[in-house]
Amino acid sequence: MTALLIILAAIVLLVIGYVFYGSWLAKQWGIDPSKKTPAIEMEDGVDYVAAPSAVLMGHHFSSIAGAGPINGPIQASVFGWLPVFLWCVIGGIFFGGLQDFGSLFASVRNEGKSVGEIIKSSMGKRAQKLFTIFALLVLILVIASFVNVVAGTFATAAGSEVMFGIVANPTGNQTTAMISLLFIILAIIYGILTNRFGMKTGPATVIGIIGIVIAVAIGLNFGLALPRFWWIVLIGVYITIASLLPVWIMLQPRDYLSSFLLYGMIILALIGIVFSAFTGTATFELPMFTGWSNSLGTLFPTLFITVACGACSGFHSLIATGTSSKQLANEGDAKVIGYGSMLIESALGIISLIAVGMVFTKYTAGEFGSPAVAFASGIATMFGTESPSYNTIYALLTLAVSVFALTSLDTGTRLSRFMFSELFLKEDEKSYKDADGIRGVLAYPLVGTAFMVIVGCVLGGLSLSQIWGLFGAANQLLAGIALMAVAAWLGNIGKNNKMFYIPMVFMLCATLCSLVLTIRKKIALIGAASAAWGDWFQLILAAAMVILAIFLVVEGVQVFSKQAKEKAA
Repeated sequence: MTALLIILAAIVLLVIGYVFYGSWLAKQWGIDPSKKTPAIEMEDGVDYVAAPSAVLMGHHFSSIAGAGPINGPIQASVFGWLPVFLWCVIGGIFFGGLQDFGSLFASVRNEGKSVGEIIKSSMGKRAQKLFTIFALLVLILVIASFVNVVAGTFATAAGSEVMFGIVANPTGNQTTAMISLLFIILAIIYGILTNRFGMKTGPATVIGIIGIVIAVAIGLNFGLALPRFWWIVLIGVYITIASLLPVWIMLQPRDYLSSFLLYGMIILALIGIVFSAFTGTATFELPMFTGWSNSLGTLFPTLFITVACGACSGFHSLIATGTSSKQLANEGDAKVIGYGSMLIESALGIISLIAVGMVFTKYTAGEFGSPAVAFASGIATMFGTESPSYNTIYALLTLAVSVFALTSLDTGTRLSRFMFSELFLKEDEKSYKDADGIRGVLAYPLVGTAFMVIVGCVLGGLSLSQIWGLFGAANQLLAGIALMAVAAWLGNIGKNNKMFYIPMVFMLCATLCSLVLTIRKKIALIGAASAAWGDWFQLILAAAMVILAIFLVVEGVQVFSKQAKEKAA
């Protein structure tokens, strides 16, 4: 019954937050449904393509979710359910939702431009360049982390009878690989039907859902076998192509169709929580609070870095300003897409917490290879370990997590294309066509995409455990900077930005503290002559991020100080 009370409390609080705080934010900022959006005014058939609200919701939600709200809360569960619960709810309403909604709105009012461009308009060209470099470092970690996760999920283990080709009676990895490939084909068909043949969203969605059922049925009976190396190569080729194609061909439809798996996963989990509460098929084993420190670290700053996407994530601001703002057909939908998606993700974080709570003894004993496996096992356990549906539910949940990791990967690659080009353009240049010489070459979309993909795939192929740890801190630092950027922009146009101050300062302090602790640990290892090259990698990247962040914070303080003086005058 504890698990049921936890999820009911979370849903009630998140709904209250959406209705009251979300509406207050929209009123403070002046959300105007009658105002034309960049997707309408600047439509180009490639990046600026207006999408129906349901389709854009699917894209945005799938992209910001990925595996984050599952991995983070499960890893942080070692502190107990209460700290994670409080941070997911409070963080989602007042931190993450604020950042996502604010970023989307700011970008829509700035021609669908990225956070970097918003920083340029409110904090200056130097701040924009520093932020873009920082964001590209984060995106390299995103690509590397998710390439590692997805390739590992798809790969056929060494020594298997069949290493290449289509196989019957597939393993879980081979099933997931086949269904994910079929999803790509299905997305292309959906995109053509809706954007070239004019089919309405409703009938196309029905066809898409039928296609999902067929794809799952095929994947459960026939799998795709490839070694990990070749999956890394294929994933690299796929995300390169996906980042360059018009959004209506791949990104919009794939994310939209993928979102039904995510919605289904959430509904299934909620049914499982209610079922187990009244039948006793599973016991919630997670303590309320286990202490201020453990093997993971101290509660501050570790909890706020680890939970990430379940409460607040800087990656969301890149998606909101990189792809979603270019597809928003009506400014009135910014609240449900920007703020609402974050709160649903917070609810998913709570569900993940409950899932690991059902198998917490096994989780702490190291019986699961990853948080995603613990999540799938926890939800399936709610229906009874002896139930004939256990294996099917387990397989479908594992599939859903893998699909969303790939979704975040191709969206992240597209974002890196935008930001890499921006780095080499002058203030009066809108695209690579306007730039001269080597700058024009470097700003060319394929060049930036290829560079980011190659570096990301090489790092991801090395399976460095240090990458994910650095990604958490870098991601949350990005959140603090994004909050600062939107606050500065709102202040410049005369809108209320005071609600940003506490979240901005808190996220910056927590993440800078985490990075400084990482630097200290790596210096100690180097001093003891026991550091591997991965430790040097962490040290250099963490130090670079701290330096860039400090410069950006100084720029931000100067902007806020100037705004305060102008207001006083």
